[in-house]
Amino acid sequence: MQVIPAIDIAGGRSRIVFWPGVSAGIGAPTDRPDRIAEHFVGLGAPVIHIVDFDGAREGRPANLDAIGMIAGRVATPLQLAGGIGSPEAIRLAFAAGATRVVAETALADDPGLLRACLEVAGDWLAIGLDARPDRLGAYPWRRTAPASVTDLARDLAGQGVARFVLSHATGDAGVATLASVAAAVDGDVLVAGGANDAATIRRVRDAGAAAIILGEALLSGALDYATASEAAT
Repeated sequence: MQVIPAIDIAGGRSRIVFWPGVSAGIGAPTDRPDRIAEHFVGLGAPVIHIVDFDGAREGRPANLDAIGMIAGRVATPLQLAGGIGSPEAIRLAFAAGATRVVAETALADDPGLLRACLEVAGDWLAIGLDARPDRLGAYPWRRTAPASVTDLARDLAGQGVARFVLSHATGDAGVATLASVAAAVDGDVLVAGGANDAATIRRVRDAGAAAIILGEALLSGALDYATASEAAT
């Protein structure tokens, strides 16, 4: 299982100031996304996940300059979430330097728009899903409401989606949903956040996740990348 560091960006800067040497009092803190990405790529990160907070609010990628700076500093694939809901948004993300995109669940409610997005991004389009059944039930579906997250993932896979990012999937119920989704689809299931220790990472790994995305846990120092990677192996 891959361990993918995540950087939350607002106003061109990381929302969490990162200081890898804080415990020893060495180095300097930084909120520059490109420097944070370079640090984790140097540790072996296979992908950098970027959350565009401004883009999520505006409905289209907003921190394009920051994405471009990261792309100019590392050769590692960049996965962008936030504001991805149309072919135009995907093209903007790719033009800025992203190589993968994560769309919100709303895209699953519009088969025509989903097809158009798949035409642009192909296998590099992921759909974000919430593992909590109550969130699925509360969504104002225009299409027939899926019975479960697993049913929704299976339906999306049938439409050509090969990548899923599952949130809230580290507790007992969430891990069970993760295992169900991973068994139901022929594609990659990534878990976003919720892990602060090696034991949780191992549970996610054993449930069938292809990758775990870790943001605050890594940037705050609660979990170091080497420990997370060892647990994921």
